Amino acid sequence: MAIKLVRSRSLYSGVPYAYAAVAPPGALVFTAGACPLDDRGDVVGSGDVRAQASLAVANLVTALAEAGTTLADVLKTTVYVASANRSDLVAAWDVVSAGFGPHDAPSTLLGVTVLGYPGQLVEIEAVAVAAGATAGTDPEGGSTGTSAVTVSG
Repeated sequence: MAIKLVRSRSLYSGVPYAYAAVAPPGALVFTAGACPLDDRGDVVGSGDVRAQASLAVANLVTALAEAGTTLADVLKTTVYVASANRSDLVAAWDVVSAGFGPHDAPSTLLGVTVLGYPGQLVEIEAVAVAAGATAGTDPEGGSTGTSAVTVSG
């Protein structure tokens, strides 16, 4: 499945992600927040942002696979970290970014007060392209000069 990652010449080019992503209408998968839960429902990696981020990415991969997609099909993520310490946010982001590799889809990284499970420090939501959907893309898999996208429907 092809998606279009949008990189704007009008916005700062040094960010480690695309500014937007485009998929055809009606072709989206929305995930619940992927949490650092094991198969018994226990939070893993108590007090360890990196360990929790790693399991959250792995659980996101599983959820996406069940929906017929992969990390390469993700249009956008939101990463929540239960911490007011910027170094914890960076630690979580480093793990998430490594999990996605060169697919630098747009993402929002947030420090929050608390997450849903006791001891939970990390949660990752994603929006992906559904199986069988295609979107226009350039040969490099992205857009080099798009500053705006108009979708009609």
